[in-house]
Amino acid sequence: MRAAAAADVANRPPHFLHVFPSFGIGGVPLRMARIINYLGSRCRHTIVALDGALDAGARVSGAVDFALVAMTPDKNGLVANLVRYGRFIGRTRPDLLLTYNWGSIEWAAVNSLWPRRRHIHLESGFGIEEASGQLGRRVLARRWGLRHAEALVIPSRTLERIAREIWRLPARKLRYIPNGIDLAAFADDGAGAPRSDDAVVIGTVAPLRPEKNVGRLVRAFAALPPSPRCRLVIVGDGIEREKLKSLAAALGVANRVSFAGQKVITKSLLSGFDIFCLSSDTEQMPNALLEAMAAGLPVAAVDVGDVRAIVAPENRALIVPRDDLDSFSKAIGTLVADPNLRRQLGDLNRQRVVSEYRQEQMFAAYEKLLLG
Repeated sequence: MRAAAAADVANRPPHFLHVFPSFGIGGVPLRMARIINYLGSRCRHTIVALDGALDAGARVSGAVDFALVAMTPDKNGLVANLVRYGRFIGRTRPDLLLTYNWGSIEWAAVNSLWPRRRHIHLESGFGIEEASGQLGRRVLARRWGLRHAEALVIPSRTLERIAREIWRLPARKLRYIPNGIDLAAFADDGAGAPRSDDAVVIGTVAPLRPEKNVGRLVRAFAALPPSPRCRLVIVGDGIEREKLKSLAAALGVANRVSFAGQKVITKSLLSGFDIFCLSSDTEQMPNALLEAMAAGLPVAAVDVGDVRAIVAPENRALIVPRDDLDSFSKAIGTLVADPNLRRQLGDLNRQRVVSEYRQEQMFAAYEKLLLG
């Protein structure tokens, strides 16, 4: 009986413990849900959300063996948290611990102590606190907490440089895996959002948080010339919504700015845009940008993370310095005034995604790393 039980355990799929600051609807959780679905029955998953948000769990296939766990840290109890996390790791005995972004670094630190589980950390970007530079105490925490990690996965060359030069992680541990897009989901289906007028529609997709700085886009929009007519559509929701509405009113453009709320991003939704804009203070490789490019949209954006390198070379003249509001407004205005340029750049951006950022490439890289 013991031999049979041992054989059953040995034959079970490997168990992955994922620790997310949040498993709500957002770029990282949704991307990992797709990767988990791709891995299918080849592994089991326990998914921990440190803010209690588990909405992205609805995107994980019912055919996958997974469990969702909401776990709220004690903000004033670092030692108690570390003990709690260590006990959870010991109790669940994962074959692989996957930690995500700064919010899970305490789990990485706990796992760096003996005995350790196999550990991979995934970093995709920074919050408003590190939008303009690295915080010294966080740099030290990352150096120490990730010193025994098997690998650090980064989706951008900018993050790769930071990890190597500032966090001082050895190059052999760094795994550059760019995000990938499901191209079939953004193929031209001939269906666009209905238009109530002939205005040029400028759109963005972003959670309305301070680091996304959608206010920068509202200001750039307000500075556009009165002709041709244009509208701004903001897809997303969050704590900045009312502040942004007040800003639009103060700038006299409230009647031309629409807040569409949180929506599933589809080809049909993006077809309602003529131009895609990105105005964040900090990004690395934003999914929304790739989706807009896959939908054949031209881009006007600020130069953060790998944004300039991601878009088609012909579109890079419209990626401007982050804090140059006048240049940002002029880049948007260039696209507003020229429908032929919009079509040309949109086609080239679509080709760029097809060539460089297909979902299948991302899946293969994660499969090799996690199961190889």
